[in-house]
Amino acid sequence: MKLLLSNDDGVHAKGLTVLRQFCQQAGWDVQVIAPDRDRSGASNSLTLTRPLSPLYLADGAISIDGTPTDCVHLGLNTLCPYPPERVIAGINAGPNLGDDVIYSGTVAAAMEGRFLDLPPLAISLAGKHHYETAAQVLIELLPKLHVLQLAPRTLLNINVPDVPYAELAGTQITRLGHRQRSDNPVHAQNPRGKECYWINAQGKGADAGPGTDFYAIAHNMVSITPIQVDMTGHESIDALKEVLL
Repeated sequence: MKLLLSNDDGVHAKGLTVLRQFCQQAGWDVQVIAPDRDRSGASNSLTLTRPLSPLYLADGAISIDGTPTDCVHLGLNTLCPYPPERVIAGINAGPNLGDDVIYSGTVAAAMEGRFLDLPPLAISLAGKHHYETAAQVLIELLPKLHVLQLAPRTLLNINVPDVPYAELAGTQITRLGHRQRSDNPVHAQNPRGKECYWINAQGKGADAGPGTDFYAIAHNMVSITPIQVDMTGHESIDALKEVLL
């Protein structure tokens, strides 16, 4: 299997390092192309106002001074030394549950691989400790997913509890839950007296019952959620036609 790996935590992030090690140990060809720094929350943004400069690292990885989407876009179209079969983004430090996928650079990096025959994967750890657990989950899933037939432009969002592998309680196929609104931004002043704001922590799970990704993680189960790139509200088309046409 030929893989393109990326993330939003930066090219030197532990999660990406562990993911790369496990994939290489499994015998797969791996090319890492990732941001030169933490770009969490970058979503699907592309850098269009300046050129991007790749930095070729001693370990074979490529660092890009841009967003996660930039990295995968460049990888698929010019920088990867082989045609990748699948894009994998992660292992993210922290979960990507429910509304998080709107903002997540990890999910966005995976989404940029939507044109390949094999569905891209975003994998996140619900914490910052047991990256090996998430990597082992992925290694076991990939051979099964290799024969999986999904609708075009579908990606899989995988979240793994931050526990030792032996403590996992299984796997659930889930839907996205929903969060409450986040708290108000934190107002502050910088040392020069200039007004500034810190974006506050994400809201708690509001729709987090059985069947959701929130519920699976809360019960130490791996969550796998298929995500459609097509964001059309198909169920609303007929209602709009009745009122507007």
